[in-house]
Amino acid sequence: MIEEGRKPQVGFFDFAGCEGCQLTVVDLLQTHLDLLEAVEIVEFREALTGTVDHLDVAFVEGSCTREEDEVRLKSIRDRSTRVVALGACAHIAGINALRNSIASEEAKEIVYGEQAPLISTYDPRPIGAVINVDAVVPGCPINPEEFQAVLVKLLQGRTPELPDSSVCMECKAREIECVYPLRRPCLGPITRSGCGAICPGSGFQCVGCRGTISNPNLESLSQVVLDHGMSSNDLERSLSMFLNWQLGVSKPCEARDD
Repeated sequence: MIEEGRKPQVGFFDFAGCEGCQLTVVDLLQTHLDLLEAVEIVEFREALTGTVDHLDVAFVEGSCTREEDEVRLKSIRDRSTRVVALGACAHIAGINALRNSIASEEAKEIVYGEQAPLISTYDPRPIGAVINVDAVVPGCPINPEEFQAVLVKLLQGRTPELPDSSVCMECKAREIECVYPLRRPCLGPITRSGCGAICPGSGFQCVGCRGTISNPNLESLSQVVLDHGMSSNDLERSLSMFLNWQLGVSKPCEARDD
């Protein structure tokens, strides 16, 4: 419980990722000064230095890719009342999990060559595989309005809930023409809504950056792909871009059951 008269203390942290979600937050705060009035941002490498002993809300961007990351993640969890996975990398390991299609040692050798033995790494995983996560702001990058809504609910003491309908529902609501006749393996039937179907609305297939709905029907999705003249390889390539961890498309990660 936040003491009366005290602003909630909020921090932002980054692991393996591009930090684009944090930049989205920075852009949002420039035009939403009311959010800056409502909270005190006490840790945020993009904007300031310093640390505190306690955080009311910690937003974490990026996936966990090293054992050392686990130590830092657990430290953030221990001193935070609420922890939020910020963006696809933190939520579902994101495109970092593309590396999970090959063994970590092989990936190290490809990237670092003879320096590989000096590099500490393992299969990328979402932060929820290491610590308990209280809420999620999905997407790559995040939607600024969705971030704002999640933050407001947390400050009100409410638990944000993600929609569990598919992107296809948003396409129907917006009367967006389906991209399957264009022979594009869209993941809209299994991907969580909330983005406004931005990719299909621009003529591109959904690539699943918001993660799957709770009951994705992969068998039916595969049949739809085949019915439109595409192959199972086309579907696997589409699935692996963001959903490698969540669905184990190419290779199950060692810690998926943690």
